[in-house]
Amino acid sequence: MTTKQQRGIVLSGHSTAEEMSRAAADFLISELRRKPGLLLCTATGASPTRTYELLAEERARNAALFQRLRILKLDEWGGLAMNDPGSCESYLQQHLLGPLGVSKDRYTGFQSQSSDPEADCARIRNWLNANGPVDVCVLGLGINGHLAMNEPADALKPFAHVAQLAQTTLAHSMLAQSARKPSYGLTLGLTDIFDAKKIVLPVSGPQKSEQLARLMNGEISTQFPASLLWLHPAVTCFCDGDAASKLRQ
Repeated sequence: MTTKQQRGIVLSGHSTAEEMSRAAADFLISELRRKPGLLLCTATGASPTRTYELLAEERARNAALFQRLRILKLDEWGGLAMNDPGSCESYLQQHLLGPLGVSKDRYTGFQSQSSDPEADCARIRNWLNANGPVDVCVLGLGINGHLAMNEPADALKPFAHVAQLAQTTLAHSMLAQSARKPSYGLTLGLTDIFDAKKIVLPVSGPQKSEQLARLMNGEISTQFPASLLWLHPAVTCFCDGDAASKLRQ
C-alpha cells in the first residue's frame, strides 16, 4: 500500500481491489466511531460494493455502531421504477440499507418516478439545508469523468437538480438488466458535494485507469468534473493496482 499527497487529493494505493475496499471501509468505520450520527452520502456502482459489504460485516460484529448512521442517496436514474434492478434505490437497499439496518427515518433519497422531478430536487435541497452538511461523501469516478450525474459541460450546477445524461452514462453496467433506459438523472450538485466535510473516492479495475490518470494529472476542467476534487480540502482516493496502472511514477 502506498499513500501519496497529490496537492488536494490523498491517493491511497493498494495492490488489489480487496485491499483497497478494506482500506476504504476502515476509513468509514473510523469516521463513524468518531461521530455515531454520521451523515453518509452514498454512490452506487461496482467500485464501492465490496466496501459496503465490509461495513455490513462490521455491523454483524458491532450493530450498536450503526444505530445512528444516516444515509443520503447521491443520485438516481429518473424514470425507472424504484424497484427496477438497475435503480440506485435497489442497489442501496441490497448492499447498504438492508445490511446495515438503516431505518426509513435515517434514509433520504431522490424518488425515481416523481410526478414532479424538479420539486423532488427542491425537497432534497431543503432536506440538506435542514440536516446537512454531509459528513462523508462516497463518490464514483465516471467513465467520462462525471461526479454523481454531473456530466461534462461548460458550466456545472451547484445544487440538487434534474440532469441530462450522456450516452456513456446511459451505457452504465447498472442498467443492463433494467426494463427501460432512464430518461434523465436526479443528482446532488457540485456545491452539495463539496460541502461534504470529507470525500471518499474508490476507483478499481483497468477500465478506470485512463480516468484515474487524467484525474491525477492535476488539470481542472468542468469538461472532466472529477478534476474539481482538487479544490476540496479533504479527498481520499482509494485505488487498486489495475486502476493505478497508468499513473506517472
